[in-house]
Amino acid sequence: MNAAKRAEIFARLQRANPHPRTELEYANPFQLLVAVILSAQATDRSVNLATPALFEAAPTPAALLALGVEGVSRRIQSIGLYNTKAKNLVATARILVEQHGGAVPRERAALEALPGVGRKTANVVLNVAFGEPTIAVDTHIFRVANRTGLAHGATPLEVEEKLLAAVPEPYRQHAHHWLILHGRYVCTARRPQCPTCLIAKLCEYKHKTPAVEAQPAAAKAARSARVVARTRSGR
Repeated sequence: MNAAKRAEIFARLQRANPHPRTELEYANPFQLLVAVILSAQATDRSVNLATPALFEAAPTPAALLALGVEGVSRRIQSIGLYNTKAKNLVATARILVEQHGGAVPRERAALEALPGVGRKTANVVLNVAFGEPTIAVDTHIFRVANRTGLAHGATPLEVEEKLLAAVPEPYRQHAHHWLILHGRYVCTARRPQCPTCLIAKLCEYKHKTPAVEAQPAAAKAARSARVVARTRSGR
């Protein structure tokens, strides 16, 4: 895919959604960090259902640390892997309190040193909380990048590096959200919505889904009428 086509893809995504944002609900960098840690192998919706009670009881790292693993676990048990996540959250809160004065660090290395935080989570926090032009490659972005031809790669890191090199600078800040939302609601895994996709003509996917018949009921009736006519005529 050439540079002009990439630029047009992001120009269209920007026109459709000028100010994209994460679907996770949070009020500050700490709450965002917690929500992203909880979102691993879970939906944003399930996280948003669980976090209000947790954030009310533990609005700060110190308060979360005081809750302890049992207290955190009890409030997030509707989320998958909640026991492991509770342990990671408490361990993370301890590091934030003891090493960062209760603040979420802005440096990648410091973020990735936190329990339960990998490169993808660090990228989300850097992008959403601190405005860094990072791209957190999850399953949606990995699929969209490879399927459309924006950035082919065998691993999330390879796709991330190629996207950072290929996405025009004016669009880099919000590229993460445009791509994840596009993958979540349009370029879906099982049946992408190609007929209504605003970048379909720019996409290089070779197996685009066809448009559904405009009048399926009428077409079925017409076929039935032809069968009846052939039967009556003896053919």
